[in-house]
Amino acid sequence: MVSLVKQPLLSLLPTTQSPKQYHPFAANTTTPFKSSQSQFHGLNLTFSIPCSSSFTPLISKTSLIVSAKVNKGSVPPSFTLKDQDGRNVSLSKFKGKPVVVYFYPADETPGCTKQACAFRDSYEKFKKAGAEVVGISGDDGASHKAFAKKYKLPYTLLSDEGNKIRKEWGVPSDLFGTLPGRQTYVLDKNGVVQLIYNNQFQPEKHIDETLKFLQSL
Repeated sequence: MVSLVKQPLLSLLPTTQSPKQYHPFAANTTTPFKSSQSQFHGLNLTFSIPCSSSFTPLISKTSLIVSAKVNKGSVPPSFTLKDQDGRNVSLSKFKGKPVVVYFYPADETPGCTKQACAFRDSYEKFKKAGAEVVGISGDDGASHKAFAKKYKLPYTLLSDEGNKIRKEWGVPSDLFGTLPGRQTYVLDKNGVVQLIYNNQFQPEKHIDETLKFLQSL
């Protein structure tokens, strides 16, 4: 007499579906979720994050902007940095007149060169508005000197090596934190921030927006 081995009926059926791919949001349907929102250059990004501390969400759209420490109406941290000629320049030097402080990623990159030359081409308009222009990046003095000479930049470039001042001001990074952000501040004659403008991908807009604001004062 042949004995039959009992097996679950489903195990005898042919498998026609490929295994389900793992998705972190479906890993545990009993885990409570919380909602979070972020904004990047006008785009809203909403995602849900399980409360588990070990969970890392997958974000496939744009980078997240970290809230800046320097806000409109505040007095930013002071600094003393070397310019392209090796001289110490302090933020307090510009008190008594408006100053445009623009942080940019690096010398000689396409967007930064375009932005620097746009500030150069409109420099007389800034002077007419009574304002000074100061560019800041993590490049050293030699790089700034060569950059200013090559493109005949008439304004001050400061070296923030190690990005200490960038961090103190809370300038947000772009592209998932891989690229130093491009952000411009306009300070009034009392050293108070009156305008903050951030646009990584249209560097010339920084000049248009800051000039428009200065001319409205």
